[in-house]
Amino acid sequence: MPPSKGSRMSSSLPATRSSHQAETPPRPDSPHPLRPRRMPEKMERDRAALDALCSETVLAHVAAFVEGQAIAMPTAFGVFDDRIVIHGSTGSRWMRALQEHEASVSITRATGLVVARSMFESSMWYRSAVVFGRFSPVPTEEHDSLLTRFTERLLPGRSAETRPSTRKEIAATMLLAMPTERWSLRVSEDMPDDEPSDVAGDAWAGVIQLGQSVTGVLPAPDLRPGIEAPGSVAAFARAPHGLL
Repeated sequence: MPPSKGSRMSSSLPATRSSHQAETPPRPDSPHPLRPRRMPEKMERDRAALDALCSETVLAHVAAFVEGQAIAMPTAFGVFDDRIVIHGSTGSRWMRALQEHEASVSITRATGLVVARSMFESSMWYRSAVVFGRFSPVPTEEHDSLLTRFTERLLPGRSAETRPSTRKEIAATMLLAMPTERWSLRVSEDMPDDEPSDVAGDAWAGVIQLGQSVTGVLPAPDLRPGIEAPGSVAAFARAPHGLL
């Protein structure tokens, strides 16, 4: 869908370069949200709104320079004690590179398709944040508790159903954290803003609302017969939510 005109939103999600290029990036020593130059009515400055978005999805994209190349890596994340926490292998090249330069984390929920009477005015409903900063290693003494909290973030109740992590497994896992101090959040939940001549026409207009739900639970092919899905999986499958 092509971008719309004037003060209307672009059909591109705001986590992309096209909609953030008109804003002034925050300095490393400047806290709080970006200063918008374009479509300031889309900006949300309430920190609670950022926290709500982060609680509703587990997928983020981390953008950084790695050996001279710009990359954006999708990864699971959690916000603990006002820090975005990600994890990966201690041998991960991009995880090591994140500790050397500034990075940004994009978090987005698409909640609807805005179907206008023209392609030009068609767009999306979304909530999208970008957090800026630098990742640093989580102190060793926090590893055990944070890994448990991370597991519970993805699947509540699961940590009590599995064996404890071994020392070798913990040593092979890198945990990085970025303070959630510098951020930009945009929200768009508008109905189509069609031209009067289009409103007078016969084309349909409205919003297709989007949501996520569990579509199935697939047992592992090597699962021994008689082992049923545990309480954490059954509860997750029943509950209405959208974590992606």
